[in-house]
Order: sequence, then structure tokens, then C-alpha cells
Amino acid sequence: MTAARTRHLASAVLLGLVAGGMVGAAYAAVPLYALFCRVTGYGGTTRIAAGPAPEVGERVITIRFNGDVQSGLPWRFTPVERQTTARVGETRLAYFRAENLGDEPLVGSATFNVTPQIAGAYFDKIDCFCFTEQFLKPGEVAELPVSFYVDPAIVDDPDTANVRTITLSYMFFDAGADAVAAHLAAEARAAAAARLN
Repeated sequence: MTAARTRHLASAVLLGLVAGGMVGAAYAAVPLYALFCRVTGYGGTTRIAAGPAPEVGERVITIRFNGDVQSGLPWRFTPVERQTTARVGETRLAYFRAENLGDEPLVGSATFNVTPQIAGAYFDKIDCFCFTEQFLKPGEVAELPVSFYVDPAIVDDPDTANVRTITLSYMFFDAGADAVAAHLAAEARAAAAARLN
């Protein structure tokens, strides 16, 4: 092999490795960015709490709810109540209603954020339907709960001194055919196990 051909082959291999590394970095960036947002509340991402707040403060916050679905996902998804009020640190339970208007089973995965974005660092979810995928058969309706509180530390932050209203928004996306197949297989296994008992 000539020296020029060796250099071309080495360059091609190097470019391939760089391109592969960039693709790998792009895939790794998504979960790392999501983790960063969950920890810091950056971009309006809420935090996950292990349990209720240790104290309840005096400031009252209005929490508004919003629900949307990806274009093409035949679901109706709305909050049961449009808004509620709570004192900071006070645990609240809200419900959303999802209905599959299509003619086949579908799995939805919900993304979420709060506005104003700066409030994301103080909005703590104890439990949420958005932590797992939701499987709905044709015509099926589900009541989906979210348990949350606004961290009392919000009153100590000068950047959130004027925050009196927070909007919690969700959007459901189609999780795809593989997710549907996995849920149907799990149902079949559970049915088979029930027949054996």
C-alpha cells in the first residue's frame, strides 16, 4: 500500500471515529440535559421530591394547569380543574383526564414544564403520571394524578418575589409501536399468570 493511500485510509478512519463520537455525544446529551434540568429546575423543569415539604408558609400561589397532545396523537387530554391555590409547602393533588379517541391502543409519554421558568426550581412533584408511560385502549379514559407542592424557599429568592401564579403544562407524545407491543405483551403475561392461579 502506498504512503498516500495509507494517509487517505487513516484520514477516513479518523473522520469516521469523529463522526461516530459526535453522534454518541448527541445521544448522551439528551439524558444528561434532562437530568440537569430536573436537578436545577432550569428551563421550567420541575423537581422530584421524596415526600411532602417540611413546612408550610404563608404566601399563596395560584397554580394553573394546561394539557396538550402531539399533533397526530388521537387523544383528548385536559386538566380536570383549570387551577387551584395553595400556600407554599402545602401538598396538592390535581388530576388530568386522558382519552384515546383512536381505534387502536396507544402509549403516550408526557413531557412537562412550568412558567415562569424561574419557578421550576421551586415546583416539586411528589408523584406524577408523567413519571411513567400511559397505555390507553381505544375509547379508554384515564384519570391521571399529580401530587406536588411549591417549595417555601421561593419566598426567599429575590428573583421570584413577584411570582404569584405558576402554570404547570404537559404535552403527551406518541411513544411508538414498540411501547404498545411491550404493554400488550405485559398484559398477556399478567392474564396468563392469573389463569394459572
